[in-house]
Amino acid sequence: MMAVMPDPMPDVETLVPHSGHMVLLDRVVCADADNLCAEVRIHAGSLLATEQGVGAWVGIEYMAQAIAAHAGWLTRQRGDAVKVGFLLGSRKYETSVPHFAPGSVLLVHVHRVLQAENGLGAFDCRIVSADADAASLATATVTVFQPDNVNQFLKDGNVA
Repeated sequence: MMAVMPDPMPDVETLVPHSGHMVLLDRVVCADADNLCAEVRIHAGSLLATEQGVGAWVGIEYMAQAIAAHAGWLTRQRGDAVKVGFLLGSRKYETSVPHFAPGSVLLVHVHRVLQAENGLGAFDCRIVSADADAASLATATVTVFQPDNVNQFLKDGNVA
């Protein structure tokens, strides 16, 4: 169970290595050692929005950015700088809607189920509507990788 932190959560822009319009999350609601909940507001100006809203396929990016925010939150707790990570893939991405409707507020929940010393991690993720106690709008298991030194990793390609 995730508890809301007593201090205000940092701006999401300070937790993810994205900038400008590429930051798709609006704010971090709460976080702890293994969990994070972020909020996304769907509106006409949302990246990739159409008249129907945002395609549910974008949910995988919402999940990935929530995982990045979790990594950034943990990093800031240690007093370190936010680092770049990589979305490796997802398993069983399922949605119950074709689009996230205009005007809706989404809560993106991520739960770390695996973290290896070499930077590989796996998260159970779900997106729900903030307006109701309805079933999940989207679910997936997302696999990520965050190397200690991204420049060395990109140069050498070594995970270990």
